[in-house]
Amino acid sequence: MAKPARTLHGRTVAITGGARGIGKATAAALVRAGARVAIGDLDVDLARATAEELGPDVRAYELDVTSRPSFAGFLDAVERNIGPLDVLVNNAGIMPISPLLEEDDATAVRLLDINVHGVIFGMKEALPRMLPRGGGHVVNLASVAGKAGFPHLATYCATKHAVVGLSEAMRAELRGSGIEISCVMPALVNTELTSGVDAGRGVHKAEPEDVADSIVEALRQPRFEVYVPRSVGRIKRFLDFMPRSAAEALGRLLDSDKVMARADMAGRAAYERRIAGAEPTPLEPAEDPAEQKVA
Repeated sequence: MAKPARTLHGRTVAITGGARGIGKATAAALVRAGARVAIGDLDVDLARATAEELGPDVRAYELDVTSRPSFAGFLDAVERNIGPLDVLVNNAGIMPISPLLEEDDATAVRLLDINVHGVIFGMKEALPRMLPRGGGHVVNLASVAGKAGFPHLATYCATKHAVVGLSEAMRAELRGSGIEISCVMPALVNTELTSGVDAGRGVHKAEPEDVADSIVEALRQPRFEVYVPRSVGRIKRFLDFMPRSAAEALGRLLDSDKVMARADMAGRAAYERRIAGAEPTPLEPAEDPAEQKVA
């Protein structure tokens, strides 16, 4: 018999990278479910505009996920202004496209800082707040790229494999604590991150709302692996039973090895420029820096 769905009404949820894309869609879905939402983003002006658009149950804060003090200040302010943290959604991430040998070292470092260290810092700051209360939920946004390798995305794939491994390890560490871990693995999603990228044969881009709905579902009925769409999980399990040569041949038939190589780089130039300049600058010290960032 299935367990009854958990209510999200009145729950305090913090979302990183919440100003746009999947983060924004997730905030909207959680508000509809009755949660109180804090969105943290390096682009605090856009975060404030998003919070205003989504209504009074959303607050915006400046957040640099590559800085543990910034993360601590963000969650301190969330708990001070909204309530004890129930859910952290580690959503912030970037995806530059290039062959590995053409990728500059600064890009690789930025990928690791945002996509990996940002998730680690989030868990290190959120879990000590949840453990004494014997409950909570951390949702880590990975990708199907965390379960496979795609040409022209080598370092990105490495970061998402790291998120999957981190999530699996922490699920084991936290067993019996009352804290849930979910690892969300979307395929291509129709956001700025995949601008200029066409899906392969027989594959369509999901919408950010599809991912958001899956996150809300996983919070109501906790599960660890969350594929979006769910069919991707079934395909992955099928491929796992095939010999590697056969699985790779099928991938080539579906053009999965060409999707990123064929990306329209002119069509994603604005995104690539934005994330190239996304290297965070230190926050100005203040008596209560996170409090001053409240929208």
